[in-house]
Amino acid sequence: MGCTTILVGKKATYDGSTMIARNDDSPSGRFTAKKFVVVHPEEQPKIYKSVLSHVEIPLPEKPMRCTSMPNAVEGEGIWAASGVNEAQVAMTATETITSNPRVLGADPLVVYQPAKDGKDEVPGGIGEEDIVYIVLPYIHSAREGVQRLGSLLEQYGTYEMNGIAFQDADEIWWLETIGGHHWIARRVPDDVYVVMPNQLGLDQFDLEDALTEQKEYMCSPDMREFIEKNHLNLSMDGSINPRDVFGSHDDADHVYNTPRAWYMLRCLNPRTRKWDGPDAEFTPYSDDLPWCMVPEKKITAEDVKYVLSSHYQGTPYDPYGAYGDASMHGAYRSIGINRNDFLSVIQMRPDRTPDCSAVEWIAFASNAFNVMAPFYADVEETPEYLSNTTGTVSTDNFYWCSRLIAAMADASYRKSVFHVERYQEHVMAKGHELLNHYDALLEKETDGQKRKALRTEANQKIADMLKAETADVLDKVLYELSNQMRNSYSRSDA
Repeated sequence: MGCTTILVGKKATYDGSTMIARNDDSPSGRFTAKKFVVVHPEEQPKIYKSVLSHVEIPLPEKPMRCTSMPNAVEGEGIWAASGVNEAQVAMTATETITSNPRVLGADPLVVYQPAKDGKDEVPGGIGEEDIVYIVLPYIHSAREGVQRLGSLLEQYGTYEMNGIAFQDADEIWWLETIGGHHWIARRVPDDVYVVMPNQLGLDQFDLEDALTEQKEYMCSPDMREFIEKNHLNLSMDGSINPRDVFGSHDDADHVYNTPRAWYMLRCLNPRTRKWDGPDAEFTPYSDDLPWCMVPEKKITAEDVKYVLSSHYQGTPYDPYGAYGDASMHGAYRSIGINRNDFLSVIQMRPDRTPDCSAVEWIAFASNAFNVMAPFYADVEETPEYLSNTTGTVSTDNFYWCSRLIAAMADASYRKSVFHVERYQEHVMAKGHELLNHYDALLEKETDGQKRKALRTEANQKIADMLKAETADVLDKVLYELSNQMRNSYSRSDA
């Protein structure tokens, strides 16, 4: 499943917050409707059973309440995707990543085997369907999230390669699964941002730190032996580059993965390196693109939204482009595509009290045409406009309205892009305005119940604003598309 992730350390953001963000994309050929909800402790089972792999996992006592972005249609599991818990710890999972045959041969993926020919079924490992649900309600820091997931991977294994981000107000950690039971993790330096397409991303690793002090790195306890026994390290000097040890360098990566990383880096560091032309330092097919960089200017939530909505604007590869070699338009897989299901940007703000520090910026459907709005995460329920998604297309919820806007705006791009850009600007400006207003009210209020009521009221006000703005732009792009119908006809005297 394709996704794109960006992580921003607290010294690289405009307000000192940590930010983790990810697009969740459907498999090719279909949509996966999503909703924004709150999961309460009493909804957590004592024993979790995966729908896809049938693995059963006993869960700890006393789970915490958390927000979640699950599938709106039952049948294929929960797929909680991203959220924030009561301890103000967040995670987003997963970024599907790639590996190589040497790793997968040394530690095969743990794949579900159904009962057959008189043999009992064999459960598989854990995967994207399960990870947020069995980890987030039980962790009190980003570091603890790495430790819990790492122990689950060692015990139950996984049937797919994934990258997972954990966040609190001070730290961001990035974990990558290695084969069926192994994993590595690195703390994101405070002054950088990280870009991650669907490819194993870490480009350096300190094995000594990971196996001893664990200040900046962590890994499976047998990682040294695993690498040595299976001759996985290809470096000539003994240093560890995880991309070479555990990752892939397939030709398909140069169409599907590396171009996305190249464009995000190009947007956020346009003058640091030369990205274009015959003497470019990095190109869309470079295998050595930096995993992280110090940005040229501090990064905002709007910057994150822009790069995670990008379709190679300003380059010959833009599928909507009108210049350059037409054969190159759409040559590479865009980040903002038709099958984006949601975008979540989780922001932990250091200048706010814990109960209102975590804000989730949420967008649904194709990021090239959708809009992002902020919501307080420490709440008992989410607004109906974001939580009532079903499998039936309806203008009563944000998901399907966003999906309709994207389909019509894409088909009438030249006429509709202006409306979409104004829509995005209005909603984000009003979102900031409402957030600022309620932040000020919360600063003055000391009663816990009244503070909770203010956060809930704020989220509803933002949802009401979002619903009105979305209905307005839906009408406008419908009009533009209708004017392009083949049987449209206008008369000057009509």
